[in-house]
Amino acid sequence: MERIAERFCPRKNWRRSSRRDEPRHFQATRRRGDSVKSVKRFFFILVFALSADLFPASFSQVPSAREVVKPEIYASLDPAARGSSFQIAVVMKIRPGFHVNAREKSEDYLIATDLKAALPAGFSSGEVSYPKGKLEKFAFSKIPLNVYQDTVILRMPITALASASLGQQHIPLKLRYQACSSELCLPPVTLALDAALNIVASASAAKPAHTEIFGKQ
Repeated sequence: MERIAERFCPRKNWRRSSRRDEPRHFQATRRRGDSVKSVKRFFFILVFALSADLFPASFSQVPSAREVVKPEIYASLDPAARGSSFQIAVVMKIRPGFHVNAREKSEDYLIATDLKAALPAGFSSGEVSYPKGKLEKFAFSKIPLNVYQDTVILRMPITALASASLGQQHIPLKLRYQACSSELCLPPVTLALDAALNIVASASAAKPAHTEIFGKQ
């Protein structure tokens, strides 16, 4: 039952507990009501876990957070030349019936979609371009929430410097999001992704790729 409680919990609990895997910093003096919130949080998790035990068939159909989004990675140049600028696109295919919070979140406690890169030597990057979300009204929220549904594309500008190594190179990516349905929220998750690039010396050898995503260049 403890494992089930860790995997699932009601919407507001997981939306308010943004990062379980990071250290928490507590104030010396706790605000009034903190202990009450803790009791409520424990109560909701306990009730949810008991429900999962009583109705295992229903909860066995709930996917894990990693299964809700299927990311695909593309580069706008293949190969890309030293000294060239191009884009990496992360296509998020979101499972029907679920959504993830958009980059511009509607409430402070929500967990926004986030993409980061660990750039190897010889590469630089710019700010990630996130698409606009869609305002959707849910029964649990008093205001419409800005979310991503279906398929969205995140774009990261990359420059291969003159010092970039030739041949196949890899740029590690981390995609963080929280997936929810109209009934429950799954724990936030960070996916480790890999953008594979082919780097050449001559600019004349660079070729546009995946025009269906990046358009004609």
